[in-house]
Amino acid sequence: MRVAPGADVDERAVIGAGSSVWHLAQVREDAVLGRDCVIGRGAYIGTGVRLGDNVKVQNYALVYEPAEVGDGAFIGPAAVFTNDHRPRSVDPDGKQKRAGDWHPVGVSVGEGASVGARAVCVAPVRIGRWAMVGAGAVVTADVPDFALVVGVPARRIGWVGRAGERLEPDAPGRWRCPETGEIYQEIDGKIVESAS
Repeated sequence: MRVAPGADVDERAVIGAGSSVWHLAQVREDAVLGRDCVIGRGAYIGTGVRLGDNVKVQNYALVYEPAEVGDGAFIGPAAVFTNDHRPRSVDPDGKQKRAGDWHPVGVSVGEGASVGARAVCVAPVRIGRWAMVGAGAVVTADVPDFALVVGVPARRIGWVGRAGERLEPDAPGRWRCPETGEIYQEIDGKIVESAS
């Protein structure tokens, strides 16, 4: 484990072997980082956030609790995971809200998924396994496994494989990765990896 000078890692955070936390990053209490994670400069990992193994959180990304991020996921520079469905600084009487005055909701990111630079994921939302969220997208609805989504609000424009390449049609209901040759099946509007 490597914690750079100037990083703020709470003593109650759990940092997995081989992980790195860079300058000005903050990892809050009860956060759990798996093995070989990289937390970039100025990134924020909220209280109780859980990251799997081999997760990269790039510079200045904000991952608010109660987010959960699967193994091998990528969170791009300055991406934001929100956690309040109806944010307000004060209650209807004008009193400042405190921790117990709201119920946090989280963003869930599946294994191998990528969230592009400056994307915003508006909780509660789930990013599926191996999905790719384009830079600057605003995700307001769940993203299926292997989906490629872009825009504001984010919408699906295609499918991607494990290599991150856009899948190409191979036959009706069948897609192929141009980089690896892997075959994927489309069943009921969802992509699954083919056994053959």
